[in-house]
Amino acid sequence: MTIERLDDATIDARLQELDGWKREGDTITRSLTFDSFLDAISFINAIADLAERDDHHPEIFNVYNKVDLTLTTHDADGLTQKDFDLAAKIDGEA
Repeated sequence: MTIERLDDATIDARLQELDGWKREGDTITRSLTFDSFLDAISFINAIADLAERDDHHPEIFNVYNKVDLTLTTHDADGLTQKDFDLAAKIDGEA
């Protein structure tokens, strides 16, 4: 099954529907800051379950109470509906 890359207009429109995500080339990114390290890890664990269910995994970078997320669809060499669907689910956990 081929995953279709989204065009720029669609990407811009979908970004407007998300909270705190921004486009960086062929990725979307979001940074979050939590009250503690344990809160950050709890969030990471919650989104790990979402990502596994969707079989679509973000890049996750964590330092103490800060979590940086990056989404892209490597199979499509860019952004697809999968990225925006997972970003919306992540927003529900934040």
